[in-house]
Amino acid sequence: MTHDPADLTTADHLEAAREMAAADRPYLVHLLAEEAALRTTDPATAAGIRARFPDPATTREETD
Repeated sequence: MTHDPADLTTADHLEAAREMAAADRPYLVHLLAEEAALRTTDPATAAGIRARFPDPATTREETD
């Protein structure tokens, strides 16, 4: 792993997103996945990343 955030790759961000998903940190998952999508040049790949890691604010279910 690198110490300079600018050197992080799409794969680095996706790996971190999966780690945060395992740790039940949905907002960090979304932020990391969004950064991965932004670093991807292929629009279809970016859309796939966003679909796999949706915004938790739009997928949240209310409970009483």
